[in-house]
Amino acid sequence: MSVDHDTLARAKAMAARDSFPIKGFSHLEWWVGNAFQTAQVFRSLLGFKIAGYRGPETGTRETASYLLEQGQIRFIVTGAMGPDHPVSEHVHRHGPGVHDVAILVPDAEAAFEIALERGAEAATKPHVVEDARGRAVVSAIQAYGDTIHSFVEREGDLPGFEPRHDAVARPIGLEFIDHVVANVELGKMDSWVEFYERVFGFTLLKHFDDDAISTKYTALMSKVMWDGTGIVKLPINEPAEGLKRSQIDEYLQFYRGAGVQHIAMHTSNLLATVGETRARGLDTLTVPAAYYEDVWQRMSGLDVDRSKVEDLQILLDQDEGGYLLQIFTRMLQDRPTVFFEFIERRGATGFGKGNFKALFEAIEREQEKRGNL
Repeated sequence: MSVDHDTLARAKAMAARDSFPIKGFSHLEWWVGNAFQTAQVFRSLLGFKIAGYRGPETGTRETASYLLEQGQIRFIVTGAMGPDHPVSEHVHRHGPGVHDVAILVPDAEAAFEIALERGAEAATKPHVVEDARGRAVVSAIQAYGDTIHSFVEREGDLPGFEPRHDAVARPIGLEFIDHVVANVELGKMDSWVEFYERVFGFTLLKHFDDDAISTKYTALMSKVMWDGTGIVKLPINEPAEGLKRSQIDEYLQFYRGAGVQHIAMHTSNLLATVGETRARGLDTLTVPAAYYEDVWQRMSGLDVDRSKVEDLQILLDQDEGGYLLQIFTRMLQDRPTVFFEFIERRGATGFGKGNFKALFEAIEREQEKRGNL
């Protein structure tokens, strides 16, 4: 495609000031078999309000989409009206999953041009979306598997949706997306690390090898890429050699390739958030009692309600900056692929390294029940 001289000039000027200017996550778009039902699940279990709708009734003939909001988090769930649409093909291959990890940028045309100049593959050319709610310029590039990164330049909320007033949704305290984790094939992690370094100017924040992330039976490796500020963090996992099939191997088998494994969302009161989701029927992973015997010895001075932490099965870890609380849901769909993490950071900048063994043993117990270990 040809690029006009003004866009090219803006792209070069942006890159001179900042390797790849980013304002944060814009939204995640899920491609699912039934958008209405998925929106209702996110609304009832997680407290997302349905803020907008786009579909046949609004002039979009081939898909139906719901815009969901909570705090700064924006989800779009999209389903197709027929079996031959790309959304249907995506769901047939992968099951329900995240198709688009969209990034908010100051200039979507210039960001697109910078990315292509650095070797990214185009997914969607820059175009304008405009309605009474606002105006946005959107472009997109290919990422791992069938996932894309849209670049979204906008003021205000996402346009293109008929507004909906939701008086039913009850938020659970989720505030913003902390990080989005990708699973990639064996031997592909370093190439995707290089992709984010080259295209986005990201740097390596953390590196966890198979000694750090392993159990008696399985192992994986992970590298965390970030924008340098912590606004956007993208861990990338790949399987490592073990005695049995790891959680990453299981994901790759059932997702049929690389994709988003889980989304971590921050809350400032994890105990309240998990207490609310438990009352609504959302299942989370559990740990044995011995886990807490070790935690209270390692972190004796934490300002937490120990009985509530143990009752809710909250995981805890600490680093040089402070400590964190986290928990992981069970799978969100029939296939053992995508799940959520809820995290509360009290100064800690890490990802719960001290919990890796307990977490992966919990996942292995679930894998064993499914016959996939």
